[in-house]
Parts: sequence; C-alpha cells; structure tokens
Amino acid sequence: MLGDFITRCLILLLGYAYPGFECYKTVERNRVDNEELRFWCQYWIIVALFTVLEKFADVLIGWLPLYGEMKLALFIYLWYPTTKGTGHVYNTVLRPYVSKNEGDIDKKFQEWRARAWDLAIFYWQNCTELGQSAFFQVFDHLAAQSKRFSGKTSTKKKDKHDPPTPSAPPLPSIRSSFFENNQNNITSRKKK
Repeated sequence: MLGDFITRCLILLLGYAYPGFECYKTVERNRVDNEELRFWCQYWIIVALFTVLEKFADVLIGWLPLYGEMKLALFIYLWYPTTKGTGHVYNTVLRPYVSKNEGDIDKKFQEWRARAWDLAIFYWQNCTELGQSAFFQVFDHLAAQSKRFSGKTSTKKKDKHDPPTPSAPPLPSIRSSFFENNQNNITSRKKK
C-alpha cells in the first residue's frame, strides 16, 4: 500500500512536475531552441496519450507486480537526458500511426464532441427537471408538516363564557399506590 503511494508520488513528481518545469524553462528562455521545444511538446503529447490509455490499462493489467514502477520507469525513460526516449517513441510509434489514421481520428473526435454536447444538454435538462420536482416535493412536505404541527400546537385563549374542556382524569401516583398496598399488607398481618 505504501509502495503504491510512493510510486504514485514519484510519477507525479518525475512524470509531470519535473518535465513541466523543464518545459517552462524552455519556453521562457530568451532564445528558444526549436529542437528542445519540439522535444518537450512531443513529451507532453505522449504523456497525454499515455494518461488516457492508462485509465484502461490500470483496470486490465494493474494487478501485475511492479506495474506502478514500470510506469515510473517509462516516464523517466521518456525525458531522461541520456535516453531521451520521447523522440524514439514519438517517431517510431506515435507519428506513423497518427499520420496514417489522422482523418479517422479527427472524425471520431468531432463525433464524440457532438455527442458529448448533446449528452450534456440532455443531462442538464433532466437534472433541472429533477431538481425542480424534488424542490417542490420538499416544499409540499414541509408545508404539510407545518399544517400538521400548527393544528396540534395552536391554543386558543379561553373566554370566560366558554365551557371548560374535559380533561383526562388524573393518574394515580406510583407513590400513593405503593403506600396503599403496604398499608393493606400491614393491616392484614395484624389481623392474623
């Protein structure tokens, strides 16, 4: 458990924070080296793709031992100055695939964007209708409770001419019944 936590922290630091800082330094320099800027842009493209694929891979192969450590090693491989694996992964895997299927990928993204917008509008309408319905149900319930409580707790001022309202007979106290029973026991014993 702790190993997984440490691995995730290292992935955040070495996979996102450090490369992000390096990218920032590259962009903010007075003279931006196009090759270095290209390298960091390629890195972030690969990391974005990897982050999307990772959500599915975690479910399918996340059970493998050292899976988190393998992800960490991949991130370090991508940006490490000696290996600079970003260029290799980008040029041998990503670029050929995307170049070949760019039109289809673009159409899919357009489709998904349109569907996502329709879905967002559908859910917005349903949520507002549900929220409005729930609000009025709560309001009706509170109003009914208010009427119920106001009917029970309302007291009229008694007028001198109003007949007295019948009240329940007083309950015998426990103490008096206890003493009566003891008195009966005492008198019965004396008679014997």
